[in-house]
Amino acid sequence: MPDITRDEVRHLADLARIELDDAELDHLAPQLSVILESIASIADVAAADIPPTSHALPLTNVFRDDVVEPCLTAEQALAGAPAVEDQRFSVPRILGDEQ
Repeated sequence: MPDITRDEVRHLADLARIELDDAELDHLAPQLSVILESIASIADVAAADIPPTSHALPLTNVFRDDVVEPCLTAEQALAGAPAVEDQRFSVPRILGDEQ
C-alpha cells in the first residue's frame, strides 16, 4: 500500500473540518499509513469461508414471558414515602427553571 501524502491528509482533515498545520500534517501522514497497512494485513488473513462476527463466542439473548404477577398497589408503594403528590413520589427539584 502506498504511503499517504500530506495532500491526502490535508484533504481528509478538510472533510472532517479539522484544521491542521504543516507540522501536524507531517506527523500524521506516516501514522495513517501504518494504520492502513495494519488494516490491510488483517484483510489478508481473513478467509472467505469464515463469516464475519461481532463476538468471538456465539451470544443468545435470554427472554422470559411477560406474565402479570401480584405486586404492590400504589398506596402500598407510597406508604413509606416522606412526601406524595398525585399518587407519585414527591422529590425536591434539582434543576432550575432554565430547563
